[in-house]
Amino acid sequence: MRFIFRNHLQFIKPTVVMAVILLLFGCKTPDYGYDLEAIYADNPKPEDISAVDRTLLPATELQEYPSLPEALQGKVALSLEQAVLLALQRNRELRVQKYGPVITGTFEQIERGAYDPELFTNLAYGEETASETSRSTGERFSVEGEDIDAEAGLRQRLPLGTDLEASVGYVRSTSNRTPEQQEFRLGLSITQSLLEGMGPAVNLVDIRQAQLETRASLYELRGFVEALVAGVEIAYWRYVLAGEGIAIFESSQDIARQQLDEVEKRIEVGVLSRNAAAAARAEVARREQALIESRSIHEERRLRLLRLLYATSEDQFRLTVEPVSQPRTSSTQITDLDDRLKLADRMRPDLNEAKLRNDQQRLEIIRTHNGLLPKLDLFIDLGKTGYAESFSDAFKNLDGDNYELVAGIRFSSYLGNREAEARDLAARASREQAEIAVQNLRNLVQLDVRLALNEIERARQQIEASGVTRILQEQTLQAEQERFSIGASTSLLVAQAQRDLLVSQLAEIESIVAYRVALVSLYLAEGSLLQRRGIQLKSPG
Repeated sequence: MRFIFRNHLQFIKPTVVMAVILLLFGCKTPDYGYDLEAIYADNPKPEDISAVDRTLLPATELQEYPSLPEALQGKVALSLEQAVLLALQRNRELRVQKYGPVITGTFEQIERGAYDPELFTNLAYGEETASETSRSTGERFSVEGEDIDAEAGLRQRLPLGTDLEASVGYVRSTSNRTPEQQEFRLGLSITQSLLEGMGPAVNLVDIRQAQLETRASLYELRGFVEALVAGVEIAYWRYVLAGEGIAIFESSQDIARQQLDEVEKRIEVGVLSRNAAAAARAEVARREQALIESRSIHEERRLRLLRLLYATSEDQFRLTVEPVSQPRTSSTQITDLDDRLKLADRMRPDLNEAKLRNDQQRLEIIRTHNGLLPKLDLFIDLGKTGYAESFSDAFKNLDGDNYELVAGIRFSSYLGNREAEARDLAARASREQAEIAVQNLRNLVQLDVRLALNEIERARQQIEASGVTRILQEQTLQAEQERFSIGASTSLLVAQAQRDLLVSQLAEIESIVAYRVALVSLYLAEGSLLQRRGIQLKSPG
């Protein structure tokens, strides 16, 4: 439906002023005119990353570990804190992950680009040579003409659902049959969506979704960093455990050899039969087997730890790490389960990422619901033209009465609209699916916290119990050795006592390391590991 108005200058002037204001306003980015948080206020605001939890810069911005050049060869002494710092600086997988938020952040700018003003120009030149017949005389004559058509302008789309276009045009026509004519035209076009595509709530969905995607990528990076830190700490403590195991086996081997020497001396003086040395020799052999196994485990854990620390160095596996931090620590019972569950619900990166994905689905419903509406557009085209035989005169004649104003509405609607209905149904189903996924993940998070607390309590009790067992086994071995020295015991019973002491020593150090690992697992389940370790993630600019 079109309405054509003529000789209504009093209507054109305010319309032009309004359009110019809209065009100038539209040349700004959507942020200046619209508060996305306010527009989507009905959506619950997801838990954001705090000021100390932001994404890492590229690796070139990181401070190098001070003693790293000297540490590339030979042996290096590392505390747990130094090992974590080294992994954050040198781990290659982390370097790959750090660029994720930077790349994702560019999509927000891409979506904003849809509202950037566009400068356009058109230039056309045409020549014509034709033969025509006069209707009055029937005489044939040749026609030669030349046309030049130029246009330049600016077009802009606004989040309101408004399309604006301002243009300046110039047309020059010459012919051997008509006088030369030049035309200078100012044009302004406004199209406003009245149903589908109307308002910033639907038109800014892509920008808002891109923002949420950026924040989700930050949580994804944070989750990766937390997992890396936890992996380094656990690998460090297991490496310490393997080293402690070697020390225990070496000490027990020395004791077994001393016992064998004592038995052999007694055999030489005839106090014991030669068969009495078999048990002592078997015990020495067992200690040798256990020591070989322990050294192999120690080497394996050294390689795994170095893989996390020196993932960018080709000489990483030649380095020998000497751990400085000791696993022994005070163990206390943890009773604040409810507080830790609340902390996990607020801090877990994967749960926060899932909440953001849920909000993205809510925005998608806004888009698909709007797509169910028919298209109804209001358009206004304004034009002011000056005609003359020269360019300067054509420009001056813009003050004349030559103008045009075309206004109207365009309507279109699909019969059935099955595609839009299917998209809306899929969006709503995806939203319900995302909400269920959030609830399921929340339950898993609570399970992780409860299991971690259970493991901490088990390890805490095992530390106490294994410590008592070790003390009693030391006393048992001492008593058995004293009995053996006076001939009241056998080398076999002494070997068994030594074996029991060895088992109790290993159990005690294993329970201590298990407590350390369980603490790391709890902090990881809570999502608080980085804060507890004082690790800050920098903003990407």
